[in-house]
Amino acid sequence: MTDTTRPLVCHIPVCPFSQRLEILLALKGLTEAVEFHVVDITQPRPDWLLKRTGGTTAMPVLLLPDGGVIKESLVILRYLEEAFPEPAIARSEPYERAVERMLIAHEGPFTTCGYRFVMNRDRTARTGFVAQMLDEYARLDAFLRRHNPDGSFLFQSFGLAEAVFTPMFMRFWFLEYFEGFKLPETDAFARVRRWREACLADPRTRQVSREEIVKLYYDYALGYGNGALPVGRQVSSIAFHPHWAERPWPPRDKYGPAATDHDLGLIAGPQQ
Repeated sequence: MTDTTRPLVCHIPVCPFSQRLEILLALKGLTEAVEFHVVDITQPRPDWLLKRTGGTTAMPVLLLPDGGVIKESLVILRYLEEAFPEPAIARSEPYERAVERMLIAHEGPFTTCGYRFVMNRDRTARTGFVAQMLDEYARLDAFLRRHNPDGSFLFQSFGLAEAVFTPMFMRFWFLEYFEGFKLPETDAFARVRRWREACLADPRTRQVSREEIVKLYYDYALGYGNGALPVGRQVSSIAFHPHWAERPWPPRDKYGPAATDHDLGLIAGPQQ
């Protein structure tokens, strides 16, 4: 903790739920209003953080200067929207706000499906996961066609729903890399594809890169999340050091032989 005068968000490396907070602040032009602190989840949580959170380890968590603690990213997102009301990002008209919230409610199943897909270790189950992922995109496509068929975003511009979904569109680059999954170039997915492309093109969403996500999420592709170590490995792919930019890209074949620490550039010296 370096600044006790600003709210502090504690989060894990490449956290999509933290990035949505960063995007919201970027949309408001208030990137310096909140401090972001990355916590190394390959190590025990620091005592100062456990004391503030009452012993819970889930992140992100927002620590306020007055001692308040707020958990759950969507709750934090709405808090920041209300704490820094200008410019407003969430819709203000009651019906539009309801539509926005209905779309945001789709994010949970969408995210769960993508993470289950990347963590799957059964090659024979892949076809089923592809179908499930396409079903999730189809639901989003239908919603967008119903509420704004000719637009790029849910409404006229990048808003709160886009801030919620964009980090997941970016994380699902790991599905393209490790599973070869791509949204079909067909009319059936044209509306959601246009939405996703518009979200990813916005310059205020550049907090992470494709390379960073793929390299740090390699262990997820082996079925190990949140800093857990794959069998036979000594260093997590989500570790701080060596820096991800100094590491080679991981192998694309997640179902084949797993890469070693040496293969991933996580330790120096000859392969064991």
